[in-house]
Amino acid sequence: MNNLQWLDEVKFNEQGLVPAIAQHHQTGRVLMVAWMNREALALTAEKNQAVYFSRSRNKLWHKGEESGHFQTVHEIRLDCDADVIILQIEQHGGIACHTGRESCFYRKLTPNGWEIVDAQLKDPNAIYGEKSSNPHTLAMNASTAQSEQVEILSYLGKMMAERKAADPDSSYVAKLYHKGLNKILEKVGEESVETILAAKEYQAAAYEDNKNDLIYEVADLWFHSLVMLGYFNLDPQLILNELARRQGLSGLVEKANRTQA
Repeated sequence: MNNLQWLDEVKFNEQGLVPAIAQHHQTGRVLMVAWMNREALALTAEKNQAVYFSRSRNKLWHKGEESGHFQTVHEIRLDCDADVIILQIEQHGGIACHTGRESCFYRKLTPNGWEIVDAQLKDPNAIYGEKSSNPHTLAMNASTAQSEQVEILSYLGKMMAERKAADPDSSYVAKLYHKGLNKILEKVGEESVETILAAKEYQAAAYEDNKNDLIYEVADLWFHSLVMLGYFNLDPQLILNELARRQGLSGLVEKANRTQA
């Protein structure tokens, strides 16, 4: 597209930018929102690949330059006020979000607040690893991972409270609560033993195999520990608070404190 007069019809804001919405060209799902300046929009039209403008780095950003998840542009549309762009795109790799999800819009408002409703398709560390030289990307990944860990614990804590009053036949957790504390503690014990066995097998394999088994068993142990906390109406945040309190204390000091208590 050599004639660039069409760019004059776009109403860029005072910073010379226009919001661009990337939408899956087949499903219509909104995958992400970013910014474009005049050059980014021109390059997108020319290359049929999405090019955005990064405000944090103050430079052009070719989507996929670090992740490999490029966006092929099938169509570019301009809204009635000429101040919003919609790109109909094909998302290579199926992941548009830096958190490893299909869409950046993976949280839904529910009576319990914002809840994560989309699965993570790939670990961001596996996408970017240490090859990213962009501090903004690294900072986003770190902050997102931290916030989502807290959200998951909060979600599970609320779920335990709901399951206690639910029909025993409605879910596995509700059935555990119906059977009582002894059954819950039995499961915590079972998962503890299975975690120990998985750790021993992982060590015996010289850390080359069985990693997923160990991760799976630890997840089971943590989950059933949360069920136990829920039985006593204890919020998982209390455990996080205790771990935070221990920061900076050596194991010997912590043990001495508990002995004195």
